Amino acid sequence: MVTTHRRRQPGASLAHHEIPRIMKFEPIPDRFKQGRNAPFHMDLSDLLPADEVHEITQAGALAFHCIGDTGGVKDAEPQKLVARGMEESLKGPQIVATLRGAQMSPAFCYHLGDVVYYNGERDKYYDQFYDPYEHYPLPIVAIPGNHDGEPVDEQATTLEGFYVNFLAQPQNNEPVFTRESQDSGRSAMNLPFFYWTFTTPFATFIGLYSNVPEHGRLDDDQRTWFHQQMSAADRTKALIVAVHHPVYSFDTHHSGSPTMAKELEDAINASGRLPNLVLNAHVHNYQRIELAVGDFVIPFLVIGNGGYWNLHNLGAAPGYQDPETLAKLISGTDTRHGFMTFEISDKVINGHFTTVPRPQESWSDPQGYNTTFDVFSYTAEPTFLPAGQKVTLLPADGSHVPPHVDHKTHQPPQRSARSRTRVEAREAHQARTARKLHGHPQRHARS
Repeated sequence: MVTTHRRRQPGASLAHHEIPRIMKFEPIPDRFKQGRNAPFHMDLSDLLPADEVHEITQAGALAFHCIGDTGGVKDAEPQKLVARGMEESLKGPQIVATLRGAQMSPAFCYHLGDVVYYNGERDKYYDQFYDPYEHYPLPIVAIPGNHDGEPVDEQATTLEGFYVNFLAQPQNNEPVFTRESQDSGRSAMNLPFFYWTFTTPFATFIGLYSNVPEHGRLDDDQRTWFHQQMSAADRTKALIVAVHHPVYSFDTHHSGSPTMAKELEDAINASGRLPNLVLNAHVHNYQRIELAVGDFVIPFLVIGNGGYWNLHNLGAAPGYQDPETLAKLISGTDTRHGFMTFEISDKVINGHFTTVPRPQESWSDPQGYNTTFDVFSYTAEPTFLPAGQKVTLLPADGSHVPPHVDHKTHQPPQRSARSRTRVEAREAHQARTARKLHGHPQRHARS
């Protein structure tokens, strides 16, 4: 018998084929900027009725959900299970018990990006956004992720789906229902811009758009805006920074972003202000990471398992501290999807990460549906760098791969022999941990 096959280039595999992607930096189109002027602020009173804002203020705490990387492409079930979990968390006294005394349920959901895979297409918004959250009663605000900005081809417009469905401009304060929403009943959001500041009674949120390239990138305009917002943030309230690409991540797929580490480091040092929380996604798992800055601890939360079907393996076990950055993994899971609930007062930030069943598991019992995975508390009191002190999130000779590219010279820093030794030790540890946790390194699908 004669076997025939199509010839292919040496090394090419018929079993694994990646669709060509456009992952370069994508400037925000000029037409999306029209009618929008800095500083791109939105207040909680612009999102909720006055009586609800009053209730939150009187209660002395603001609660909200937080998710990332939700788009249910290929397999919609994980996203729908997380959406149901968030719905269940709003019923009865459950939220009071989990947040150790919170007086009210979450008021909104803050989405950390990658709403629609793989290219933020408008025609996929119903399947990946409006339909899954049809019965979720709270408003959803967001920052874009790389997939929300990655165009499907050279003719497509970056961010168009996000612009239409999150940056709608209502007339006469009437809600906007886009054609993408179909019969879901959920109106479009009217956020001020792709990167924006959200002011609330107990915290200021600064949300960045880290664009399309792996490890992210800010342009000069956004960088200047970011520094200004860090300096101008209310000095009597907690400060939360949200950006899709994670500053730190102990995973075996994306890893942390040296670019975003450098951007945050520069903004902290320029403003003298330390964030009380840094919220990230992009990596499809949950991680709680801490970095000590003097006597203060900055928590970095990776919340990227909100519904996208493929989860990313952790490359370290809780308790591991990176020898280069000194960031420490406190908690993490790479086997469950889930969502975060935060409660913020003027004194404390309480967090509660909830996991939901896998599609193949039983999820018929409402009482056993949501499972507590991680509960924590951090200070909500505003914190500032002592005069003359600087923070270092990434060593100057950082050995992260790829290294941070300086936004002025566009050149990576030179790595020292000591830096190379550190990264070799880290990679060896990650390989040992992956073998211990999973048996062998896992190949991941497009993410």
